[in-house]
Parts: sequence; structure tokens; C-alpha cells
Amino acid sequence: MIKVKFYKADNTLTGFEASGHSMSAPKGEDLICAFVSGACLMAANTVTEVIGLNAEAYAEDGYLRLTVKESANPAQDILNGLKLHLTELQKDYPENINVIISEV
Repeated sequence: MIKVKFYKADNTLTGFEASGHSMSAPKGEDLICAFVSGACLMAANTVTEVIGLNAEAYAEDGYLRLTVKESANPAQDILNGLKLHLTELQKDYPENINVIISEV
């Protein structure tokens, strides 16, 4: 199962952590993993490379973490869009994706 945990402080999203595999198909053919990976990578790259925020991103096979270090966090629209996208995917694939919101 893919688990995506969004971190929230003072009603502001501060980042996310995605881990696992959906196990819906063999590695390299798993469309659900591709949906989630593509969305998470786009969000992280937009925050770090396009907008250029003070943020830390780390990725390896089956894992991606983004932590926004800005106190006035201008990444809210991107993170909220990602959360909405993944929450909707979770509705379609509840056995494969779990989205969690965690207060820090």
C-alpha cells in the first residue's frame, strides 16, 4: 500500500512523505504507483525548482519526502492540490492508497 502523510502545523501544510508501493501490478507496470509518484514528484519539483522555496526534498525507490522550511509558506496551493488529487485517487483505490494528515 502507498501511504502519503501530509504534515500540518497551525493549519498550514508543511510537507509530505510518500512511501510504499500499491502492489496492483508488477513493478514497472503499476499505474497507481505511477499516478502517485508523478504527482508527488511534480509537487516537490515545483516547490524546490520552479518556485525556489527553502525546502528539503529526498527521494529513493518507493519513498519521497518534502519539507517546506519557509515560515510564510507560499507552497499551500501546490500542497493542497496534491492532497486533493491523492485523496480522490484514494477514493478510487482504497486498498492501494492511504492519505493521512498529521499535526506536527
